[in-house]
Amino acid sequence: MKIGELAKRAGTSTRMLRYYEAQGLLHSERGPNGYRYFQDSDIERARTIASLIQSGLPTKLIHVLLTAQDRPDDWTDACDHEFAALLRAELNALDDKISCLTRSRTAVNAYLERAAR
Repeated sequence: MKIGELAKRAGTSTRMLRYYEAQGLLHSERGPNGYRYFQDSDIERARTIASLIQSGLPTKLIHVLLTAQDRPDDWTDACDHEFAALLRAELNALDDKISCLTRSRTAVNAYLERAAR
């Protein structure tokens, strides 16, 4: 199926599908006309990717998850350690964002209290 049909069936945009492909999360075959062609199995894969992105996982972690799913026989203890390291880095990044948002919230709240006087 062409990218437009996949987008419609997966409930996403062609732009996002191209992004998933650029990130190595989704793969297509190119026809002689240069069009991308996808398999029926790519519908669920695109939905899964969109769901994981929407939940806040970065594409580098999604790539690791999908690789583990695609090639379970290649998954080793080293992969588990690498994945754990990626998760720790992501957790640290989330903690940094939470701290930044908390500081911003405190500043906005203080301004609102001052403006209310």
